[in-house]
Amino acid sequence: MGTLNTASALQDGRPWPLGAHWDGAGVNFALFSAHADRVEVCIWEGDSMHTFPLPACTDQVWHGFLPGAAPGLCYAYRVFGPSGPGHRFDPQRLLVDPYARELTGTFSWDRMLPPEQGLRSRVVAPTFDWGDDVSPATLWEDTVLYEIHVKGATQLHPGVPENLRGTYAGLASPAMVEHLRRLGVTAVKLLPIHGFLDERHLVQRGLTNYWGYNTLSFFAPEARYASRTDDQSPINEFRSMVRSLHAAGIEVILDVVFNHTAETDEFGPTLSFRGIDNASYYRLKSDNPTLYENHSGCGNTFNVAHPRVLQLVMDSLRYWVEEMHVDGFRFDLAAALTRDSAFLAAIAQDPLLSRVKLIAEPWDLGPDGYRLGRFPPGWREWNDRFRDDVRAFWLTGEAGIGALAQRIAGSSEIFRHHGRSPTAGINFITAHDGFTLRDLVSYRHKHNELNGESNRDGHGHNLSCNCGREGESVDPQIVEYRRRLQRALLATLFFGRGVPMLQGGDELGRTQAGNNNAYCQDNLLTWLDWPKADEELIAYTAGLIRMRRQFAQLKRDGWLSGKTDASGQRDVVWWHPDGHEMNGHDWNSSPGTLGMLLAPARPHDAQSDKPTSATLLALFNRTADTVTFNLPPGEWRLLCDSRADEPFGEHAFDHQCPQAGRSVLLLARG
Repeated sequence: MGTLNTASALQDGRPWPLGAHWDGAGVNFALFSAHADRVEVCIWEGDSMHTFPLPACTDQVWHGFLPGAAPGLCYAYRVFGPSGPGHRFDPQRLLVDPYARELTGTFSWDRMLPPEQGLRSRVVAPTFDWGDDVSPATLWEDTVLYEIHVKGATQLHPGVPENLRGTYAGLASPAMVEHLRRLGVTAVKLLPIHGFLDERHLVQRGLTNYWGYNTLSFFAPEARYASRTDDQSPINEFRSMVRSLHAAGIEVILDVVFNHTAETDEFGPTLSFRGIDNASYYRLKSDNPTLYENHSGCGNTFNVAHPRVLQLVMDSLRYWVEEMHVDGFRFDLAAALTRDSAFLAAIAQDPLLSRVKLIAEPWDLGPDGYRLGRFPPGWREWNDRFRDDVRAFWLTGEAGIGALAQRIAGSSEIFRHHGRSPTAGINFITAHDGFTLRDLVSYRHKHNELNGESNRDGHGHNLSCNCGREGESVDPQIVEYRRRLQRALLATLFFGRGVPMLQGGDELGRTQAGNNNAYCQDNLLTWLDWPKADEELIAYTAGLIRMRRQFAQLKRDGWLSGKTDASGQRDVVWWHPDGHEMNGHDWNSSPGTLGMLLAPARPHDAQSDKPTSATLLALFNRTADTVTFNLPPGEWRLLCDSRADEPFGEHAFDHQCPQAGRSVLLLARG
């Protein structure tokens, strides 16, 4: 740690950068608090704790410099301030630095831990050889997202070394990289890896916050996912993971939670922000500032409208891009970040962040909280309309062919404004929050009893179908019914305009036994069950992604118009099984069959792996019966039959093509 003179006071130091930073001669501490009267930094040498007042305050930033201090030093803050509504200063509390790069120690809800065992911040200056690492910088139209949990992805993987399972290093292991490359996904979207805590009510039930949407530290990678092999810090192990994935052509996108923190509501713990400057960091009720606005549903709402809080968010994002080399972010409950704040404007003008991948979950629980389609150019948004309409088409019959056509054409009524394109929508069938794909066709009702909330948690409106039996079944008819629906849903996802997102494990056929809110299940229920993986489903999913990559019409980033262009072609024609273009009556009378005829890709369209002049015809049949489609003129090759045992074998058709019930076909001409 270096040689400290614990008998002397700190030097004034600088008010920037915020956090604790080593410059080779010592460590500079800088902490924002607009309402504090005094700030002390507590520093450990072994089991001994020394306390120093921060001697200077500049523009509401308290700062001091400790000569001789070095990386590895552990510290915390005590903050003194006024009492009264809106303030929660408590100098008895040892507080985590909001800018801490690494956390150490433990947190206990019984609050009986001595100071030397509690949460502390650690000064770091880890060196790392990035080598020739560069971001794959995959175009949005070529992007296929894969949502995955760092631990759950590898905890049961037999090909991952046992000491690396459940870790950053495990996710970057050759076995996992091989699977990702086999699928053809271009980016992993990681569930939260910022340092987080388990809520009190979960600990009392013997559970944990598995998903991690309970952030305490926006700079420190979560230590529970670090293997610490070769004495690597969690920071460097994360960096090694990013470097390995980049080398395989795979981007890394972080799910970040800036809408609330782990300090929860007025009864929650004082760990960091609350004790440093509660009135600045949180949105408080105007009529009673002892209470928090709760637009997140998690007890509090981070006050991104405050300039210093916005600065923290921006500094965190830049840190993860500049120093950790991530390729983008998915913002949880992003509507909470935009309300009365300059967040969107700050991102737009930032020369670094405006170039990375930005994905919004475009809603929260606050006023006017549903904002799908209302984010500006440069942003992509989770399209829950795609999820719901595609589910309703295939599983419940509550959506017709018109809704299906609107979704697979890119949801223009939502995103076609201000120059935005179909890739503004992130299309998905399932995500971490909800049923898995297999459970979506196996359960009509949620079964969350293991969460300890009497099955009251989780969504009740799932647009799911149990195919005649609730839960697992060995009935061959039910098994086949479910197989067809899963494959039809996946084909619809990958043949539609927009950016597809696959939930990790859906390609394995994994189940959570009907639990649609498994946020607190860190066990066999949620870990990917590799020993029972459905190899046929993996190969089928990989084949669909290969089809998408091969044919630019399936992914090109332009709106379909249906109009004839200069070459005499129409980019899309909606096709009726009787062999003609759909008319107004057909849209209202069809029982659930539809064809989408796509013209060959034009030269300026997205590049495909194998440029082709082929015309494509995607056929959708949600009925239980075989339907014969009368094809447009020409010789057609069947490229994909979602229900077939060999789904990607080519077959020729001239005038007619029989299509089995509950299936999707893809044909090519030319």
